[in-house]
Order: sequence, then structure tokens, then C-alpha cells
Amino acid sequence: MPRITDVALGTKDVRGHRERVVPGLHGTVVEIGFGSGLNVPLYPEGVDVVYAVDPSAVGRKLATKRVAESSVPIEFVGLDGEHLRLDDASVDDALSTFTLCTIPDATQALHELLRVLRPGGRFHFLEHGLCPEPNVARWQHRLNGLQQRIAGGCHLDRPIDRLVRDAGFDIRELRNDWFRGPPPSKPWGYLYEGVATKPDS
Repeated sequence: MPRITDVALGTKDVRGHRERVVPGLHGTVVEIGFGSGLNVPLYPEGVDVVYAVDPSAVGRKLATKRVAESSVPIEFVGLDGEHLRLDDASVDDALSTFTLCTIPDATQALHELLRVLRPGGRFHFLEHGLCPEPNVARWQHRLNGLQQRIAGGCHLDRPIDRLVRDAGFDIRELRNDWFRGPPPSKPWGYLYEGVATKPDS
């Protein structure tokens, strides 16, 4: 799967969506679902260090060149986004792109991000998920089981905005968009691009 996602999620179209969610990241950042490092060339100048979390050794190998060329230090700090090996309130910002669809317990992963973020810290996210259009949503539900079997556990129908809010974040910015593609691709193409913050208290 890491080789497939490196290609499928490394297109010019997808990069454009990534470019909209990384601005504003600063200081110490944790990125869950680091994968092959497709976000690395896009980290803004204000980022001091990135703590990368990903379970795939293949993904880390594919990321080698991007990590070596990065002006931002990148440290691999764990394999599991549901159990981050970081102290409470130890990072300034967090980043997740095309990750919450696949993590087995997305709610637990979001709670972990909330734990490690400092008060007021921001969570930048780019995810695909449940579409509000009933016809598209019906197909997402129908195809979800097959999608999980062939795409490494990826879910088509997770309501990303609700998951983020229910975990305790305040969503400050949210944009919904689509991947480019013909109508039959819509179940895979509904996007959530946003920034949420950890409450100050």
C-alpha cells in the first residue's frame, strides 16, 4: 500500500490540496500518517522540527530522499497514531493527511493528538470521508467493506468533521472539496480540509 499511495496521493492535484492545509504550521509539529513524506517539501519556514509517526517500514524507506533533502529536522518517534510516545502538551501543532480514514480507532488517535498538543495548539488536516450528498453517501456505505479489504483498512464513510469535534477540538477553518475525476469516482473523492484548535482550558 505505501507504494500505491505514494503514487496515487503524490499527484499535482493532491499536492494542491496539501498546499492549502500546511500553511500556519509552526514550532514543534507531530505528523501522524507520515507515510512516504509527501508533505515534507511543503513544510513552512516556521516549523522547527517534525515528529513523524507511521507504522510502515516501506513508507519510511520511500521517504528517505525527501527526509534527507528537508531543511526541517524530522524525527521518527513511533509507529502508532493511537498511542503517541510524546509527553502531554509537548507539541505546538499537528498534521494529518489521508490518515484518519485508515487508523483503526480514529477517535483514539484524535484524543492522543489533543493530549500532546499545547493549549491553543492547532491540528491541520486533509482527509477524505463521508459526503453529505445522499446518493454519494449510499455508495460510500455500500463500498466501504470492499474498500477496507483492498486498501489497507481505509474507510470511505468516516464523518471527519464530527470525529474532530467529538474528540474535543474546536474547528476554526473547514473547506470541503473534491478530487478531480469522473462521477463514478465520487465515493472516493469528498475532502475535508481544515484547522482545529485545542481549547485553552
